Amino acid sequence: MTTLSNPVSVAVLKRAIEGRDAKGLTALYADDAVVRIIDHENPPSKPRELNGKQAIAGYYDDVCGRAMSHRIASAVTDGEALSFTQICTYPDGAQVFCAAMLEISAGKITRQTSVQAWDT
Repeated sequence: MTTLSNPVSVAVLKRAIEGRDAKGLTALYADDAVVRIIDHENPPSKPRELNGKQAIAGYYDDVCGRAMSHRIASAVTDGEALSFTQICTYPDGAQVFCAAMLEISAGKITRQTSVQAWDT
């Protein structure tokens, strides 16, 4: 097993999310990672799927480039999985709540499922 210098942890994830660091977030994922997003536009029967690091990078470039703040409200991990809740706030006060579950292998995120709820 390879030891990574910056494996996924609550502290590393929190720093990247709250710092709106798209490159730092993308670096936490395995090359073949899959992210599933369930929200008002992507219901559970047809979630949005981001396959591979390049697609995930594009997603984080968009999200981190928006004028909004990100805050991790809670998080827990056992080393093989990490779950967290996040609150994002736009300048007009509108919020997005996200609950996410991540699977981790060899220090990298391999699968993620996120459920998002929007104010509007």
